[in-house]
Amino acid sequence: MRGLPASRIVRIGVSLAIVGAITFVYARIFPANSATVGLTLLLAILVVSTVWGIVVSIVTSVAGVLAFNYFFLPPVGRLTIADPQNWMALSVFLVTAVIGGQLSSRARRQAEEADRRRREVERLYEFSQKLLSAGNAIELLNAIPRQIVDSFEVGAAALFLAEKQKVYRSGLEIPQLDMERLKAVVAGEEPRVDLEESLCFLPVRMGLRVVGSLGISGRVLSRQSLDALGTLIAIAVERARAIEQLSRTEAAQEGERLKSALLDSITHDFRTPLTSIRAAVTSLLTDAALEPARARELLTVIDEEANRLNNLVGEAAEIERLEAGEFELDLKPQSIEEIIAVALNQTKGLLDGRPVEVHVQEGLPPVRADLKLAKDALAQLVVNAHSYSAPGEPIVITAEASGQFVLTSVADRGPGIEDLELGLIFEKFYRGKNQRTRVQGTGMGLPIAKAIIEAHGGTIGVVSQLNHGSVFTFSLPVDRG
Repeated sequence: MRGLPASRIVRIGVSLAIVGAITFVYARIFPANSATVGLTLLLAILVVSTVWGIVVSIVTSVAGVLAFNYFFLPPVGRLTIADPQNWMALSVFLVTAVIGGQLSSRARRQAEEADRRRREVERLYEFSQKLLSAGNAIELLNAIPRQIVDSFEVGAAALFLAEKQKVYRSGLEIPQLDMERLKAVVAGEEPRVDLEESLCFLPVRMGLRVVGSLGISGRVLSRQSLDALGTLIAIAVERARAIEQLSRTEAAQEGERLKSALLDSITHDFRTPLTSIRAAVTSLLTDAALEPARARELLTVIDEEANRLNNLVGEAAEIERLEAGEFELDLKPQSIEEIIAVALNQTKGLLDGRPVEVHVQEGLPPVRADLKLAKDALAQLVVNAHSYSAPGEPIVITAEASGQFVLTSVADRGPGIEDLELGLIFEKFYRGKNQRTRVQGTGMGLPIAKAIIEAHGGTIGVVSQLNHGSVFTFSLPVDRG
């Protein structure tokens, strides 16, 4: 008994107590025939073997046989058998008890193994779901060891990638998962398991190619789970790499598109004021006898066109600043009426007498906004409505509450926007394909408005109907202070 674990000694003691209790009950309290006693002892042996395994089952079987012989087979009170037929019964009982105990123990082990595999499958599924949530390759590589620790309840994990020659860890570096061991697994291309130190190492394969290795400390996983982990990690890394490459390609294509749009904008919008400025300067330089009134007119043209150029450059710089987040919002409670009033005052000179109708719902709560930026966003929408509306047509501004936001809309009666263009008009430098030559501009106003509103935590959108106009609507959060 010295070599047995304490828990097994306790279980053997309990099983012997169960045999003793059954014997006492049938021998002293409820006398029964030998068949009933034998079946009861056999049932107890099966239960013990199912719960505690084959060793405890054999001990219980031997104890049961001895108790059955001593207390219930004649001559009672002696470990001898008078009737030779009872030898056969006693032997069958012992064999049945041992075989039944083994079968029960095997069934228990198989059930435990099935349960263990089920849990590992669930953890593998959970791990695969976490891998899919990673946004980019860098985030994924840093998250894999941490997610292994969380999903499989191991002590630590380390991922080595041969291409980068770098190790990604779940936490502090531990000696058992050093880079040399991880490199050795890549070179050997075979899993390694150290039961004494509870270490697992496995190669990470993409097909036949080993792209790295994984080390796990604190728990030994099954070979099937290790192989599945390696495959999942390899697929996730390749997927992230493919997404990253696709993003680079799309970014390059977007850069080319923006470059083309910028060149188009320069061609159409920068050349016109430059041509006017050059023509005015040429007239001033070549005609020495130019009348003062004519000279003043040409200088006014130069001033206006230079100011227009300055505005174009300023808008481009503004949208870059907004998209880069290089600004701070001065958020304060503001009434939407004040934002509308300030925006209309700013655009009064540009509207050239166009009527503007304002309809604000009564009792609107204040919004939490930066007055200057919110005013600029609304002014961009008003200028946009003015640019695309026929002379004399009114602009309608409305404001109403919607849950925790205040919705503000700017409606015009312009030509409208085609369905294919609705998803593009908030892009930088984009202007309606049928309006590029008729309306001056760079296509920066709406992107500026969008960047400002989204920085406030709101949204902006548009609905439009061809030949009937468009309605731009943005939301600002209600101030909860």
